[in-house]
Amino acid sequence: MRRNPVLTRLGGYPMADLQERARAMRDAGVPVVDFSIGDPREPTPEFIKDAVRRAIPDVSQYPTVPGLASLREAVAGYVERRFGVEVDPGTQVLPTSGSKEAIFSTPLAFVDPRGDDAVVYGTPGYPVYERGALFAGAEAAGIRLHGDFVLRAGDVPGDLWDRAVALWTCSPHNPTGAIASLDDIAELLAACRAHDVLLLADECYADLYEGEDLPPSALQAAGPGSPGVLSYLSLSKRSGMTGYRSGAIVGDAEAIAALRSLRGSVGVASQEFVQAGAVAAWSDDVHAAERRDIFTRKRAVLRGAFEEMGFEVVGSQAGIYLWVRVGDDLAAASRLLDGGVVASPGRVFGPGGEGFLRLALVPTVSECEQSVEVVRRCLTSS
Repeated sequence: MRRNPVLTRLGGYPMADLQERARAMRDAGVPVVDFSIGDPREPTPEFIKDAVRRAIPDVSQYPTVPGLASLREAVAGYVERRFGVEVDPGTQVLPTSGSKEAIFSTPLAFVDPRGDDAVVYGTPGYPVYERGALFAGAEAAGIRLHGDFVLRAGDVPGDLWDRAVALWTCSPHNPTGAIASLDDIAELLAACRAHDVLLLADECYADLYEGEDLPPSALQAAGPGSPGVLSYLSLSKRSGMTGYRSGAIVGDAEAIAALRSLRGSVGVASQEFVQAGAVAAWSDDVHAAERRDIFTRKRAVLRGAFEEMGFEVVGSQAGIYLWVRVGDDLAAASRLLDGGVVASPGRVFGPGGEGFLRLALVPTVSECEQSVEVVRRCLTSS
């Protein structure tokens, strides 16, 4: 059987092997605490579930590409409250079935597979940036991040700017939890505009941060109409809706129109009863603050433990991840798994991730506290 050579080249999704090993341990009755996949355990807020239940119809029908007007309006309202940016819900907001499929399919709308197009992204990073670019027929141009793991305009070589059609940035960053400043984002956007490159801003973790300094958005740097910028938002972590699959793309109206045209072939909005739950979620900020506090408590437990053991915690200012320098990340992940703790070796997120572990703050606060002794035993014993 013939296969797409990109699929053969990439193989399976990087996290699959870890999950298979963890599943085998569970099946054998071994207690496992899983920090590998960003799927938090806290219940979805009841008011969101109530909105979904009330909207379940007697007759199930297809959702549309643009989704419900009420959902686009709710997203626009959130963007104005959170970032102080006005967007037109009719032309600048496009609901999606979560962010993963939207991120993957976006290059299909902008890449010419017959040319020499490149899609730029920072590495280590979310693997879907690379995969979406390759399946669209572009070069996936990973820029190795270092230091504070923030992608800056000066990190991109001059010749690559000439071939780039789009550039992915992510803040708060997955996997490191680093936050880009508004100045850094503005400089990156200026470089993108100078080279006619679309800035794609993965901002799915924008509401999960510590303290009073809110992570900025590329929409704030873009100005009225958000020319040249698309922001990718999600309710998965903000509202505990990972399984509901609800997100949105917001920004440049011309780019949104291109994606709306594309999505007639590759995807539609979530089911309308899920969209009803999303309207409720985007319209409320209290529950997001409550969840933010929970993640802050988890991060404090684990950060304190690793630093007490002498490991450097890098970035980890926001999002739902702890990024820890451990030396040999494969060996460290293996030792932790022997003790029943699943963590991701940094290299699965691409070059530059070697030597780090990523711990997703998905177990409960109590489970995080219980895991500390296992981590100490597995990583400090000779």
